[in-house]
Amino acid sequence: MQHAETISNEMRKAIDNCMSCSTMCEETIAYCMDMPGTMMDAANMRVLMDCAAVTKVCADMMCRMSSMHREMCGMCARICTMCAEMAMKMPGDAQMMKLAEACRACAASCQTMAGATV
Repeated sequence: MQHAETISNEMRKAIDNCMSCSTMCEETIAYCMDMPGTMMDAANMRVLMDCAAVTKVCADMMCRMSSMHREMCGMCARICTMCAEMAMKMPGDAQMMKLAEACRACAASCQTMAGATV
């Protein structure tokens, strides 16, 4: 399987981090929707939804070795950083801390893949 050989360990880590982050975002969206009251405003929910979508697309683009994957990784690093910062504003919530951790890991690996600074 020649394609798999072209994916470096660094890229594989970024793909895995993107998929983990996307999953954590989706879980957090459901968590927030199930919470009584208004845990999160609409703007923060949009950040979560954007992060879930962008991380999934970014992983897909790296898997198929898209010529645009570096640019997408740069965008992914930015949205993940934004999402982590939003989650860190709720330090007493374990779900939000898990989200922040997943977002930070994804941002770091995507920043490396993009060759850019967030």
